[in-house]
Amino acid sequence: MKLIQILKVAVIPVLTVFSFVSTSNIALADYLNSEGSGGNYRYELWSNDDSSGYYLKIWLNEASPKSYPYYTTRTFTSSREALINFDCNYAEKSLPECPR
Repeated sequence: MKLIQILKVAVIPVLTVFSFVSTSNIALADYLNSEGSGGNYRYELWSNDDSSGYYLKIWLNEASPKSYPYYTTRTFTSSREALINFDCNYAEKSLPECPR
């Protein structure tokens, strides 16, 4: 009986601390940086926790704001690169940065 009480007192706090430590790495979130539109599309620019990567969620203009994105891009190394991608491929802008 005494062994069970000792285990309860020792093991439960250790497991609790371990669960907090392990979930702190899981709780990372992405952040919405900006929104915009061009052509027939609108976008949200998202970044990860440490701003080392950016990606776009893209919708058709007439799509509901609550709907799933029409497309989610790959990760870019800068917000500028992500927005140039949107301008060239969705907003149909003719920028010097756009591939010919």
